[in-house]
Amino acid sequence: MNPEQTFFFYDLETSGLNPREDRIMQFAGIRTDMNLRQIGNPINILVKLSEDTLPSPYAIMVTKITPQSTLMDGFTEAEFCKFAMDEIFIPGTIAMGYNSVRFDDEFMRHIFWRSFYDPYEWQWQDGRSKWDLLDVVRMTRALRPEGIEWPISDDGKATNRLELITKCNNISHEHAHDALSDVEALISVTRLIKTKQPQLYDWLFKMRDKKAVQRLINLDKPVPFVYSSGRYSSEFEKTTVALPIAPAKNGNVLVFDLRQNLDDLLAQAEPKFFPVVKELKYNHCPAVAPIGVLEQGSGWEKIQLTKEQIENNLKSLLAHPDFIEKMRTENEEREEFPPATDPESALYDGFLDNTDKTRCAAVRRATINELADFHPDFHDSRLPDLLLHYKARNFENTLSDSEHKKWEDYRMRRIKSHQNAYIKAIQEIATRPDADQYILQELQLWYQSLLPY
Repeated sequence: MNPEQTFFFYDLETSGLNPREDRIMQFAGIRTDMNLRQIGNPINILVKLSEDTLPSPYAIMVTKITPQSTLMDGFTEAEFCKFAMDEIFIPGTIAMGYNSVRFDDEFMRHIFWRSFYDPYEWQWQDGRSKWDLLDVVRMTRALRPEGIEWPISDDGKATNRLELITKCNNISHEHAHDALSDVEALISVTRLIKTKQPQLYDWLFKMRDKKAVQRLINLDKPVPFVYSSGRYSSEFEKTTVALPIAPAKNGNVLVFDLRQNLDDLLAQAEPKFFPVVKELKYNHCPAVAPIGVLEQGSGWEKIQLTKEQIENNLKSLLAHPDFIEKMRTENEEREEFPPATDPESALYDGFLDNTDKTRCAAVRRATINELADFHPDFHDSRLPDLLLHYKARNFENTLSDSEHKKWEDYRMRRIKSHQNAYIKAIQEIATRPDADQYILQELQLWYQSLLPY
């Protein structure tokens, strides 16, 4: 039997922007049914910032979450991951966010990796899936904006910042950059789109499924399609007509922006082909639609394109098969994630075999007493150091003297690699007349507390 589907809207506040280096400090979320009615109570928890991490002072100034507050009231990473898998990302859950595919989901994968959980199953196994509302908002604004007020930034450009959309539409959003407040606002904006533009909402809901995307966009029958992406210009509401042109790594596809004429591009002294050619990732919930959607509601005019432009630019593109082959080759040779020296950042350096997956499950189940003398014979070279760090962060008393020394060496390397930027940021913030002196002092005390006695 298929599990009952529910949405779980979630948002994170983090110590910085890099999921390989930075950490989750706050996790908040609300479950709803498929009609966006709330189920149960909101989740709002802190996650302890471990003593090997210097957060970005700029990030802390925005979120107001100090490292000390996470130590006082937060879950350890191991506790958080167990809670997330047991209570939050239950079978049938659709994980919902705003720019979550590129940001929040990455942080979640890395915390699961550090805690010996599968980094992926929380979004695909047992009827689970995901949906990112940011590109839904972009396509709604571009093609079906009626019934919703859309914000413009101070410099006169279109903006899709969540706190501005809520303000324009009289939706309560009292504490932007607080995770729970952002979740509540996102649910309200989702209701707004579902109510005002239900057909587009239902279509993009189906496009969560990478197989549905592949049926629309594939190299067997390449046809132009409508595509909304943050890579495209806000001048045209982040939306264009594109064509699949070549395979990309990991089973994805390269697409060409048919707003552009290839002959004109090639005539330039130093042509730039990104984002004219970009990789579309089937499993990233892209906002895509058949080109016929432009026939309704003055769609062509809204994104400032014409059928004649598309036809001419398509002819220009297809006249250069050598260009298409060059793009395919360059994509194949490009490294998306360079190999990492730190096992905590090496999530994408390879998959675990079944034996190691079984041993990772044993790590998660081990009691504190068992962990003290627990040394599985891992096949993957990343896992022994990962286990040491897992024990040090979550069960420090299980470390032997030699393990403790090894952890301290690693911890200090991490601190020293970030300390100059950390100190410089604090000094810069301190010159601002509106700087929060309490948070600055807490950040200084945090740095001092991490140094050897």
